[in-house]
Amino acid sequence: MVLSPPCLDDVDAHLAGEDELLVRWLSGEPATRAGIEAYFRHCIEQWATRGPLRALGIRTAARRTLVGYIDLRFDVAGLEPGQGNISYALYPAWRGQGLVTRAVRLICRYAAAEGMTQAVIRVDPENHASAAAARRSGFTYDKQLLEEDGNRTDWYLLGLPGEGVLPGA
Repeated sequence: MVLSPPCLDDVDAHLAGEDELLVRWLSGEPATRAGIEAYFRHCIEQWATRGPLRALGIRTAARRTLVGYIDLRFDVAGLEPGQGNISYALYPAWRGQGLVTRAVRLICRYAAAEGMTQAVIRVDPENHASAAAARRSGFTYDKQLLEEDGNRTDWYLLGLPGEGVLPGA
């Protein structure tokens, strides 16, 4: 598995991989081609300008097939200085293979190298699979909060060591 920034060539793979769980937990409505193209352009721009969003495609190592995505945000409301938010999604055919755990560990190494001291994963309390992935990645439950959008989230935290090195990553 490898992580790499999204590109416009990934739009079809994303549209093909989206299912009702991705819609339910992440976007609230099915994606459109125009919406995904705009979002991927935004992601590309964020990388180019070193903006607060660092989105990455999760890909198979052999064929570089897009199997999901993970992103790191440095500017989420409610985060303390040094914290960053991680979110992730896998397309149905790739779930249950440990890919999210590996992707989270890799992005945590990157986050630590960028000076982040604590990673946060915010999960809808009903999204048991995402909470389990956070725990498998070494995160521990911290609290439940009512977010600005009115939704409740469970916060999972992981302290990041200096030098961008995580045990077991």
